[in-house]
Amino acid sequence: MKITNLTPNIQTPDFQPQLTTAEELAIANSRFAQSDLPFYRKLGRTDLTVSCLGLGGGGHISSEDTLYAFDEGINYFFYSSDLHQYIYSSMRPALRQLCGRGSSMREKVVLATVSYMVKTPDIVVSYLYDQFIDLGIDYVDVFFWGWIDEHNHPAFEKCISASDDIRGPNTVCQRQMERMFGVSEKLKKMGAVRYIGASFHDHDLAKQWLNSPFLDVAMVRHNLAHRTAQTKVFPHVDANDPYRPGIVTFKSAGMLGALWEPPSGLPTGCWQPSVPDLYRYSLSQNPVDVALAGWQTREHVDAAIQGVQKGKFTSEEIDYLNLYGDLHRNRIKPDEIPTERLLLSR
Repeated sequence: MKITNLTPNIQTPDFQPQLTTAEELAIANSRFAQSDLPFYRKLGRTDLTVSCLGLGGGGHISSEDTLYAFDEGINYFFYSSDLHQYIYSSMRPALRQLCGRGSSMREKVVLATVSYMVKTPDIVVSYLYDQFIDLGIDYVDVFFWGWIDEHNHPAFEKCISASDDIRGPNTVCQRQMERMFGVSEKLKKMGAVRYIGASFHDHDLAKQWLNSPFLDVAMVRHNLAHRTAQTKVFPHVDANDPYRPGIVTFKSAGMLGALWEPPSGLPTGCWQPSVPDLYRYSLSQNPVDVALAGWQTREHVDAAIQGVQKGKFTSEEIDYLNLYGDLHRNRIKPDEIPTERLLLSR
């Protein structure tokens, strides 16, 4: 069975023909309206099927609403056991229920975890120990090295070079986890870590590592006011290449300011994108597989899911949103706004 099996449980004969990837995705996406922005997709070259929206704990969402998000179709969850651990802790009971040992839901969930203490590869066992204890799990789908920038890049190089000792079954990492937690069928089958990712805070470094065999998933900052990834990262990823890395974005709704609030100088009556629109903006970039969100309530979950079902933005809409983002960054003065690029409220 694949890691994520989103096909409904239907009684079938023992013998079943093997479904193609396209057939599996078509079945998974049948619960949503058809659009050019499919809700489920493959995460790059991994065999993980992921929802286009992912849920992290940055909004301190409750476990009840985390489970609600899963029921509504979200299957990508991001969890930190060190930086911002308190904020993420409200998700913990839900993730234990979905991903803990013995959970019947486990293979329907993609669990991504992160450690921001990038030092040496051998210490990964300590980070995984904390995560296994926190969540009661057998394995992690994607383990991220977090906050990679010029300052910790030398340590990251050492850590990422040890990927083959960490990911997959029959590794040194798996055997160490088995000694601490005991052998289980899923741990033996999947390994302690299925895939390796990195969260980059330097787009040049992200570009440098895109084609590395040691890296399966790259996570980069991206929103309509901070579009560096659109020139330094996304053009170097062929969305149709089955061997490309998975791409996850974060900070879609803003960094230093709330992008759903109108920038100074925006003419009256112009379109003010909603938070769900901000996720759609990132997902309208072809290589992006998942836009990570920090929802606070189930109402936020509903709004985001409804938003992405509208499909990708048109080139005209993206051009306007780029202008809107430039106003937020003070790259353009209000009296210099080309009126032909403005769009009215919708």
